Amino acid sequence: MLSRFRQTFLRTMATAAAQGVQQGVLETKLQQALQPVLVRLEDKSCGCGAAYDCVIVSGMFAGKRLLDRHRMVNDVLKEELPNIHAFSMQCHTPQEWETKQKQSMEAS
Repeated sequence: MLSRFRQTFLRTMATAAAQGVQQGVLETKLQQALQPVLVRLEDKSCGCGAAYDCVIVSGMFAGKRLLDRHRMVNDVLKEELPNIHAFSMQCHTPQEWETKQKQSMEAS
């Protein structure tokens, strides 16, 4: 017989998994709306879709402040975000991403 704590924990995890958002849905919406050259989504919640790290590289971010870029992404995912516990994002233009990759290679 499962302890009360374990029963509650398993029920909570099952609920989170049911409410989580599938990665493919997020990728499709971001691809359609932002026409990125790169979308990298990593599910940080062991596959239940409750937490994501996201890198988006899009020319549509050119000339926009970081806050405006984040607002663009939030607007695209406004229906999904209420069901995600944690969503971190990095939003870059292609030029910024290229520079970042070069710096990363030089540092290694």
